Amino acid sequence: MKQLKRYYTIKAAPKDVYNALTNQKMLEIWTGETALMSLEPNSDFSLWGGSISGKNIEFEPNKKIVQHWYFGEEEDSVVTIKLHEHKKGTSVELHQTNIPEEAFDNISEGWDEDYFGALNELFI
Repeated sequence: MKQLKRYYTIKAAPKDVYNALTNQKMLEIWTGETALMSLEPNSDFSLWGGSISGKNIEFEPNKKIVQHWYFGEEEDSVVTIKLHEHKKGTSVELHQTNIPEEAFDNISEGWDEDYFGALNELFI
């Protein structure tokens, strides 16, 4: 199993980035796919029409999101997203653990292009 740590800058305030990552309607707008999201800890979520699914573990409004992502029968992966104020908007710190070896390249590219690449487009 592998882990990944990345940093991104989004040209929006942390509260707006947090809203885009946790509000079901906003997720559907910037991903262009159906989403299921709740701010309740231990609630299930799914993104991109079910391509990504898991359980919401912890929310710290405008600062942090912790989720378990599922990979079939493999152990779940823990995704932690921290948001920090930045002079250009929001600095995003992403840390994902327990990524299956065979999924690592796809996951890594997905974060850069599909997830934070698409999110950044929302705020341009």
